[in-house]
Amino acid sequence: MEHQNPSEVTFHHEPGGKEVVQKIIKTTVILSVITLIELALGFGIYFLHKTPDPSAALILFMKGVIVILSLLKAFYIVGVFMHLGDEIRNLIMTIVVPLLLFIWFIAAFLWDGDSWKMLRNTEGLSKPATEQSKPHLPATQGH
Repeated sequence: MEHQNPSEVTFHHEPGGKEVVQKIIKTTVILSVITLIELALGFGIYFLHKTPDPSAALILFMKGVIVILSLLKAFYIVGVFMHLGDEIRNLIMTIVVPLLLFIWFIAAFLWDGDSWKMLRNTEGLSKPATEQSKPHLPATQGH
């Protein structure tokens, strides 16, 4: 015999059930298509590296497209799953602008770190970074 607690109330009805299911299917299809494009580009980069003379410009372009698609996916996920797309514009900008500044912050530090790496092995910054400085050996005395 099944006992029900009259003080426990549960709701299993979600308003707009059909619309919610359609939104979930649409989101799944969009994210899946973007992911498949990213995977295809990744495999393309992999196979380009296997060729005898890979085109550096094409590989860099493909990597840039992958980064843009990943950011697009991230913004879409935030908009749909975090319901940010339904909020007012000022709230969206309050979240997105600091995120973009944080991305810029990371890029600036990577660029500065690379610059420092290229300059640290030069003597007084007087030689190009591609030349390796040779250690100064003292003159040997003839014995």
